[in-house]
Amino acid sequence: MSAATTIKALGNTAIVIAAVVACAVAALMFVPGLLGFDRYVITGASMSGTFERGTLVLERQVPVSDLEPGDIITYLPPAESGLSELVTHRIVSVEPNPDGSGSLVFRTKGDANATVDPWTFTLADVVQPRVEGWIPAVGWAFIALSAPGIRMLAIGVPAAVVALLFLRDLVRTSRRRDEEAPAPADAASTALPVEHPSPALPAAAP
Repeated sequence: MSAATTIKALGNTAIVIAAVVACAVAALMFVPGLLGFDRYVITGASMSGTFERGTLVLERQVPVSDLEPGDIITYLPPAESGLSELVTHRIVSVEPNPDGSGSLVFRTKGDANATVDPWTFTLADVVQPRVEGWIPAVGWAFIALSAPGIRMLAIGVPAAVVALLFLRDLVRTSRRRDEEAPAPADAASTALPVEHPSPALPAAAP
């Protein structure tokens, strides 16, 4: 295999890889939302065995009244819990609120925790994200993409590679066409007729 063929093969491979990376990034960023899913990344160990760190969980909004024990939800614990970040835990009990308001009181537990969460809570909204599916390890990509610089590199570098390789092929095609174009015909030479001088008459003898 010649060097030119090897370089061309590597270039084509780079185009494919860049296209796959660009499509994967776009899919991770936009497709779940278009399908109606909320996305959350598991960063703790309380759900180990079900979700490991770095798992991307996909959740769909459902009516709070549809929630039942066994469902996994992502929510903000009550202020008295001392936590200020979202938690993804499994519902272990659902009870009517004793204040007679008609709301529901929930208790949750992390699958890897030995005991239930020490708080109960109500949900203010009429809908709540509930886990419908998950993708292991993909969440690490979202964590990386949350940094603006990495996000720009992940999108910009593959796009730049594709653009440069496309430009290279365009230049090569243009050169090939120039080389294959027929050369212009030489202009025909024109010749003027040569007038032969009349032979001299012999001089008369004296």
